[in-house]
Amino acid sequence: MDRHTYQTGIIGNCAFLAHINKNTNVDWLCWPRFDSSFVFGGILDQEKGGEYSILPAGSYTSKQYYQENTNILCTEISDSEGVYRITDFAPRFHQYERYFKPLMFIRKIEVISGNPRIKVTCRPVHHYGEGNFKGSRGSSHILYEAGTETIQLSTNISLSYVQEEKFFALNETKYLIMTYGYKLEAPIESTAERFLLSTRQYWRTWIKHSTIAGFYQPLVIRSALVLKIHQYEDTGAIIAASTTSLPESPGSTRNWDYRYCWMRDTYYVITALNHIGHFEEMEKYFNYVTDISFRDDERYQPLFGIAGERVLTERILTNIKGYQGNQPVRVGNQAFEHIQNDIYGQVLISMLPLYHDRRFTVDERQDSSRWLDSLLRKIEHTIDEKDAGIWEFRNLANFHCYTNLFQWAGANAALKMAITIGHEDFQKRAQALIDKAAKHIEDCYDPERKVYNHAVGSAHLDASTLQLILMNYLDPNSQRAKDHLIALETELKGKNGLFYRYKHADDFGKPKTTFLICAFWYVEALACVGRIDDAIREFESLIQYGNHLQLFSEDVDENDGSQWGNFPQAYSHVGLMNAAHRIAIKLDRPIFI
Repeated sequence: MDRHTYQTGIIGNCAFLAHINKNTNVDWLCWPRFDSSFVFGGILDQEKGGEYSILPAGSYTSKQYYQENTNILCTEISDSEGVYRITDFAPRFHQYERYFKPLMFIRKIEVISGNPRIKVTCRPVHHYGEGNFKGSRGSSHILYEAGTETIQLSTNISLSYVQEEKFFALNETKYLIMTYGYKLEAPIESTAERFLLSTRQYWRTWIKHSTIAGFYQPLVIRSALVLKIHQYEDTGAIIAASTTSLPESPGSTRNWDYRYCWMRDTYYVITALNHIGHFEEMEKYFNYVTDISFRDDERYQPLFGIAGERVLTERILTNIKGYQGNQPVRVGNQAFEHIQNDIYGQVLISMLPLYHDRRFTVDERQDSSRWLDSLLRKIEHTIDEKDAGIWEFRNLANFHCYTNLFQWAGANAALKMAITIGHEDFQKRAQALIDKAAKHIEDCYDPERKVYNHAVGSAHLDASTLQLILMNYLDPNSQRAKDHLIALETELKGKNGLFYRYKHADDFGKPKTTFLICAFWYVEALACVGRIDDAIREFESLIQYGNHLQLFSEDVDENDGSQWGNFPQAYSHVGLMNAAHRIAIKLDRPIFI
């Protein structure tokens, strides 16, 4: 049985992300923001998604790889006439005391051997494929226009060859510099080479300044680079994925838009960034979350737009075929309307480093009393109500164990903060919430099966309750923690370490694929309870599920190992980073593999 994998790599500069297929096409590029319409969207519709490819006339083979420790992607094409390399990157480097991260996409094309003949096809589209940009020729560029939107393609290739899509002999290095919303007024060749050198240096310096243990270090480095470019630096938001509507399994209709920031994942992201020692990214993310937290709204919603937008109205694009014909294609996410009560605890434990980590100074804890009072009130108002849970069930509300766990953890964090700022009333309120949340969690316990069920009054199991061990609600050395883990793996574990979120039916039936971050939680739980050999074995099983560039999807089919769901999933990479770190600190010596 063939294994389905996504045939793309990603590039980005914290202002935009692009997916480059092994066939050289830009399968996905949204401008000017992560959540804007695509200008190239062939991953969802090869006709209406436009095209930006650099191909020979006949059959060819392709290989794709990253320049080491960078987000610079190389694609090599070989045919009977020769071999050429395309180097794709989004410029990013330090300039004039700030980061230079323009809406600029550069492609360098160079001969490796022989005399290849190639054709450049460039057909950008707008408004999710509803129309094409109209191109007009300049002196050394083509200007594409659609209403008020402009894209400029500057190149040292004959403009006739590009506009008329003609084949030509590649006998010298060529460059394509695409910009959104402004004109390039600089020499093409020298600009591209200078930006390439500076961008390569930036990424390699960034990695050198990372704290990454020796356990499967190359994988963690790649995951860190993936996570980095999923941060929208303008606001600090980190999105779940750059794509929309890639199905969790074929025909499932579980096709979601993940180009937003989920509050439920805040703690895991902050933890991953903390592990690799990148405080600049943490602080940017803190600022984004704090801005949301200081609003006077009674509730937080599960997700927000990258600039803190609250209304993310979900609509279906009927003119787009969908990935491999999978419908529907969604823009926006209706989950913003859901009630999800774990997020207040997520915010509290995510902000705890500001109070306990001495690398953050006192003046970064401004308005502590008002902010802490607001969060405590939110938990007090919601701790006794049902919610949609971490998996955002659309029509099924419960008293979820996971929700109460993060209320418990958040209240513990609030208690520590209250002690730090010397506020006795907050300490009493936090302790009362700790006790109440713990009672709700214990109401989920099944003494006969020795396991915590996913919700009060339910017999179903849920991988999210692995967090009872990881968050130290259960002492990892206790028999109860070990029994709980055994019960979960007995029911939810798939082949080769894969793990289902749950197996009971939800609004769309029973899930058909495993959820990758849950598998990495499982690895962490194994390490926590002292089953370190099992943790290493399962981790090594999971890493086979990356694509050709070791990029990981949201979901994996346990039957054939196929990748499904939005890709690459930032939180799958966060899961990998945290699992590798958990194993590394359990080992007596560093292991470089």
